[in-house]
Amino acid sequence: MADRYLSFTGTAPGRFLTRRLGLPRPAALTRHTPGGPGLDGGLLHLTAGTSTLDLAPVLARTGLGADDDGRPAAVVLDATGVRDVDGLADVHAALHPVVRSVATSGRILVLGTPPDPDDHHQAAAQQALEGLTRSLGKETGRGRTVNLVRLAGAAAAAESTLRFLLSPKSAYVSGQVIDIGTAPDTAPGDADADDTAAGPGADDRPLTGRTALVTGAARGIGEAVAETLARDGARVVVLDVPQAEQDAARVAERLGGTALTLDITAAHAGRRILEALPDGLDILVHNAGITRDRRLANMPADRWAPVLDVNLASVLRTTDTLLDAGALRPGGRIVATSSIAGIAGNAGQTNYGAAKAGIIGLVRSLAPRALAAHGVTVNAVAPGFIETRMTAAVPLFIREAGRRMNSLAQGGLPADVAETTAWLAHPGSGAVNGQIVRVCGQSLLGA
Repeated sequence: MADRYLSFTGTAPGRFLTRRLGLPRPAALTRHTPGGPGLDGGLLHLTAGTSTLDLAPVLARTGLGADDDGRPAAVVLDATGVRDVDGLADVHAALHPVVRSVATSGRILVLGTPPDPDDHHQAAAQQALEGLTRSLGKETGRGRTVNLVRLAGAAAAAESTLRFLLSPKSAYVSGQVIDIGTAPDTAPGDADADDTAAGPGADDRPLTGRTALVTGAARGIGEAVAETLARDGARVVVLDVPQAEQDAARVAERLGGTALTLDITAAHAGRRILEALPDGLDILVHNAGITRDRRLANMPADRWAPVLDVNLASVLRTTDTLLDAGALRPGGRIVATSSIAGIAGNAGQTNYGAAKAGIIGLVRSLAPRALAAHGVTVNAVAPGFIETRMTAAVPLFIREAGRRMNSLAQGGLPADVAETTAWLAHPGSGAVNGQIVRVCGQSLLGA
């Protein structure tokens, strides 16, 4: 369903009324289109404190040139050298003169390091960057996003992340803190490991030669994820329930993939997947999900159990089966779908919130072990209000509240979740592990 309020605020009368009445004034976001332009403008690289980070080669491969006109499309502040409160004054001095000049739908990216448990001054200063980033994201407006990336090692490990966050693909990702580990940015055996060195455009199909399985892929967010992974070169297996067989076949045919219909909650589901993919797979996206909303006091067991079974138990069973069978090849990626309902809660969704919070627990526990034992990363996306057929059926006033209660004052699109999933699935994202990335326009609900 079209966001008529967003369209209205882009007109002269809309701008006048929203300004006079103090109403939200969302900016139309610049999103990625195949072959389309990147961010409109250059990049301003700033430093606070004393940094030893060699960012120049990585930033040169983002496709953003230097800012020449004082209206940067992106600002990158290297604050990895900030170790005390005096260093935070350098952060203010760097950002204060430039935040107003960042272009509409621009990017502000702060780079920090993990807080040091043995140095409470450094830990305080680096943790302070999180509060600054989240607060700036809520006040900067005009479709700009603000994120914090913490690097445990060299800048090269963060290249896929920086390229994602400094592009239109991250239009609905804001107020996030992403930790980059020390794992190699390209797993052994990955093809075209040096693609990014060739510059922008050489990385258009980074998933070529890889096989991706997406559950719940016959429609909505799952279909968008399958489409984006196929765009990036993956051979996609579109999995959905038997009732959606025609839709799954339609999507698979359009993407040049294959359809697989089964009940993901069935005991034999994992075995069926193994039979369908005898050569294994590289990317597993757990997207299938259902809702059975009702307040807990009015929720019988037959509304509780299916939501937990589809949204959580099936994810656990399928993941265990495929990992135990060695079906996920080294350098593989598991991306599960959580939700802000699992972070902030939502009235009438105790079952759904429990399941989606369970996904977060799964990711945090499994990620280090799956990487060590199988060379596979495990992450989650946590969508907020996304414009789908499901949210279009929500009553008007609740729908409008969902759209406006985030820093970008609008709903996201299935493509926003898909682009984030594609970044986590990228062969260069091997140092991104155990992360829960909210795709919510920095929802005002929850952390």
